[in-house]
Amino acid sequence: MKVLVIGETCVDKFVYGEVNRISPEAPVPVFIPLEIKTNPGMAGNTIANVKAITNASVMNIVQDGDITKTRYVDRKTNHMFLRVDEGENNVKPFEWTMPIDMALGLADIVIVSDYNKGFLSNADLKEIARKSIVSILDSKRKLTSDIIEGFTFVKLNESERNNNSSLDNSNIITTLGSRGAEYRNVIYPSPNPQQTIDVSGAGDTFTASFIVKYFETNDIETAIKFANEKSSIVVSKRGVVTP
Repeated sequence: MKVLVIGETCVDKFVYGEVNRISPEAPVPVFIPLEIKTNPGMAGNTIANVKAITNASVMNIVQDGDITKTRYVDRKTNHMFLRVDEGENNVKPFEWTMPIDMALGLADIVIVSDYNKGFLSNADLKEIARKSIVSILDSKRKLTSDIIEGFTFVKLNESERNNNSSLDNSNIITTLGSRGAEYRNVIYPSPNPQQTIDVSGAGDTFTASFIVKYFETNDIETAIKFANEKSSIVVSKRGVVTP
C-alpha cells in the first residue's frame, strides 16, 4: 500500500506546568513550566498515525516554512491555559511539479490534511482530487460542492459540518466525539467510548484509520468502526498521540 499525505504540518509543543497563584500585576494565573513535550502535528500527525496502524509506504508533500503550536497546560488537570501559534505567515503556496503528478499517480491512497493556512488553494484541492484514485479530505476551510465532489470521502467534525450545512452529504463523514461518527444519516457509535482527556489530534487519527481500513476492506461500516475505536484510544491519552 502506498499512501500520500498532502497538507500543512507543524510542531505540536506541550508545556506542562502548574499554577499556584494569581499575578499581583493583573488578574491572570502565574504559570510555572515543569515539562515540555513535542511531536509532529497536523499533516505530520496524520503521517504518524498511518505509520502506527499499517506497514504502508508513506510519502508526503508539505509546506515550506515551520509552524509551531505551543500549548500551556496544567499538568494535574490537563486544563489548557493558552495556545500560541507561530509561523503561519511564513507558509509558501503549493506549487505543481512533475514529481508531484507522479506521486499522485503512484499513490493507492491520498490523504489531504488541509488546515487552511495558505498552502493549498481551492483549485489545488480540486486538481488533487481529480488525479487521485482513493482520496479523503480533512479540511478546516469553507467548502463548496465542486471541491468535495472529486474526493472519495470528506471528513468533518460537527462544527465544520454545521459550517458547511448546504453541502450534499453523500461522501461526508462527520465525527461526533464520544458518540461515534455519522455517514449518510446513519450514526455509527464508538464501540468502546473512553473518558476524554485530550482531543488534540483525534481527527487525524480518525482520518488515517478510516481510509486505510476502507482501502483494505472496501467496507465503509467496518472502516468507520475501526476509526472510531482508534480515535477513542487517543482521546483517553494526554497530548497528541497515535494509537
